[in-house]
Amino acid sequence: MNCEKIKKSLSIRTVLESFKLFPVKENRNTAFYFALDREEKIPSLSVDFLKNKAFDFGTGKSYDVISIVQQMNRCSVSDALNYLKKFDLSVSENKPVKDIDNGKRYEITQIDNVRHPALILYLKSRKVYEQRNLVKEISYRIDDKKFFGIGFLNDSGGYEIRNRYAKICLGLKDVTWIGGKGNKNSEVNVFEGFFDYLTYRNIEKKEDSMSDHLILNSTAMLFKVKNKLKDYDKISLFLDNDSNGKAVTKMIQNDHNSVEDCSVLYQNFKDLNEWWLNSLIEY
Repeated sequence: MNCEKIKKSLSIRTVLESFKLFPVKENRNTAFYFALDREEKIPSLSVDFLKNKAFDFGTGKSYDVISIVQQMNRCSVSDALNYLKKFDLSVSENKPVKDIDNGKRYEITQIDNVRHPALILYLKSRKVYEQRNLVKEISYRIDDKKFFGIGFLNDSGGYEIRNRYAKICLGLKDVTWIGGKGNKNSEVNVFEGFFDYLTYRNIEKKEDSMSDHLILNSTAMLFKVKNKLKDYDKISLFLDNDSNGKAVTKMIQNDHNSVEDCSVLYQNFKDLNEWWLNSLIEY
């Protein structure tokens, strides 16, 4: 693959999202992220979506899509190029889309109940079809190309989009509170992604009125809810069984009392949904 073509054609946002990195603050064409190589409370990585480049004000380093992969995977240029082969260069989020309000690079064309056979099969393959009422079928365009997927609404009006081939967010990235608005319950269940929340609801079979539910939609969103979690007497964590999930679990345990790490339930699997898929339990 041609390095210069990749640097210009492949969206830096897409590459960052592949590492579960999302904006902390976002404007029309720029955003701030947390640093790639260290933990910090104030985001210092400035990303220019038009130039498709990033700059770390803490270290003075500049990044393009290739060097981001090198930094995250600690790898060579050739290994980074191999990683980037999985992305479709024909879909660049940096190109302007005509007739899109406020200069956004996408347009949601329809929001409906889940009816498309491919999406129904997808939900069934994840063993959460019974919870289809909690998601929507989202049709959207990027660069005049039409797409559709399962959409899960966040608290800023953005949609987490999932299908067999896509994992993106349309609109502002944010958490999703189920309940929690009035802090009436003393317990909260925290999930990393909405498929884990759908899985939990499928296992429980009925809504747990004794607990609120928080879906982070990315562990990078933890900073938005850290103080609000203090309102609860008990926090149950259903985060991924990876280094990132474990790090966030430890952060919450250090900041709050009475935190239960429920990942022990699915300790041999990546997350709650993967455990559910491999479970002998039928629904």
